[in-house]
Amino acid sequence: MAPPTQHTPPPRLPDTIQVLERGWLSSNNVLFIDDEEATLVDSGYVSHAAQTLALVERALDGRRLTRLINTHSHSDHIGGNAALKHATGCQVLVPTGMSAAIAEWDEEALLLSPLGQQSARFQHDATIAPGDVLGLGGLSWQALAVPGHDMDALAYFNADEGILISGDALWQDGFGVIFAELLGNPDGLKTTRETLDMLARLPIRSVIPGHGAPFADVEESFTRAYSRLAGFEGSLERLARHALKVMLVFYLLEKRRVKQAELPNLIASLPFAHSVAARYLGLDPEETAEWLQGDLLKSGALRQEDGWLVAG
Repeated sequence: MAPPTQHTPPPRLPDTIQVLERGWLSSNNVLFIDDEEATLVDSGYVSHAAQTLALVERALDGRRLTRLINTHSHSDHIGGNAALKHATGCQVLVPTGMSAAIAEWDEEALLLSPLGQQSARFQHDATIAPGDVLGLGGLSWQALAVPGHDMDALAYFNADEGILISGDALWQDGFGVIFAELLGNPDGLKTTRETLDMLARLPIRSVIPGHGAPFADVEESFTRAYSRLAGFEGSLERLARHALKVMLVFYLLEKRRVKQAELPNLIASLPFAHSVAARYLGLDPEETAEWLQGDLLKSGALRQEDGWLVAG
């Protein structure tokens, strides 16, 4: 077994930034304090909305939440938008590229229906485009286009402190699933590499990712991300298998469990799972279910309980 990855101590962030680190079902929430007002980046999953409200209210400590900004449109980043807007009256700002899908509530474009995900519908008040500059927590942040995991995603970078809010474009040990490549966009892998190249040229000293703790071992994280990307570039089958495993584990983080006997029907009911397994692996839902549960049980990502599959 390979030794665990060694990481440097977490970075010290300015006092005006609070990171509410969540699990893998809900993205991290990043709160910026500006005197008596505050801005939040990303809102977590819809089933965690009450928890998100409680965490944000505690962190606000009497201040007013005036803005909610999203890095991208996936369910674990926008799920609490509606609840926060209703509770606080904050303005919701989304990346320009996701504006139409939000306005029309296009569940396919938002990757809700293809992945069996959900989110409460909300209306946005304004958009953010690549190159826009935002004042957050007394600092100036530039919006950066970071296509790959989500083709319309934005990251936010403060050059003075060298802080990157990366969403799912860069994690300490990789990045989010490159859905676009598997959904028929041949530029998914190419744009992911271009995004990594662009970010690697920036004077980044610390990263606040969409999932996991903030980190300062930036060079090492790029090394790991490039290594993972090279593996996917060398084998779309590898990318497909990775995506299907992530999809099922994420689904079970919310649903908690599924009957083993019902797993083939679940696979058949999810357009993304069904099409990716058939197109890239040549597997039908029965075969996909057999492979998935075998692999994920072996790795410990799932466990068996009286005929149920439960997230590990």
